[in-house]
Amino acid sequence: MPKIGMPILRRKALISAAIAEIGEAGSLEVTVSQIARRAGVSSALAHHYFGSKDQIFLAAMRQVLETFRIAVRERLRLADTPEERIRAIIDASFEQSQFEREIVAAWLTFYVRALQSRPERRLLQIYAKRLNSNLLFNLRQLFDDRTAEKVAQGLASMIDGFYIRHALQDQAPDREGTRDMVKDYLNLWLERTART
Repeated sequence: MPKIGMPILRRKALISAAIAEIGEAGSLEVTVSQIARRAGVSSALAHHYFGSKDQIFLAAMRQVLETFRIAVRERLRLADTPEERIRAIIDASFEQSQFEREIVAAWLTFYVRALQSRPERRLLQIYAKRLNSNLLFNLRQLFDDRTAEKVAQGLASMIDGFYIRHALQDQAPDREGTRDMVKDYLNLWLERTART
């Protein structure tokens, strides 16, 4: 008889193993057997829990996005002003847990998979809408609607773009430097608005 809670632990182990394998390979070119071996379970058990490699990857990205959502929520809880809330979102986007090599590789794979797979595309759209909504809610308290939309698009593009750069380049700035560049973009808009 299986121990109570083992299915949850095995699923978590498979998700972590999938992220680690994707990070090591730099793509989704890994097998269920590799993922299962790293998780310490059989391939048959991995198929039993998820059905396919694609489903394991989808569950892994849901976990990455949930970790990000929690980081945003925790930082927003400590922020009082619209500007502080925007900075909190930027900080959460470049938090260490989101910037580990395996997670960055998973994000890059996620972007590519979203072009080919409806479930991944839907999940990416949810992430993008949530990020945009969080940014816009606060930016509209600082700028007119048109400017707020432009700044939100710029911030989201920089956040996503830096993940791609980190995945593809050895010369990309470090995590703190990247985060500071995104904040500098926000500062430019705030200064520009203050002058007018």
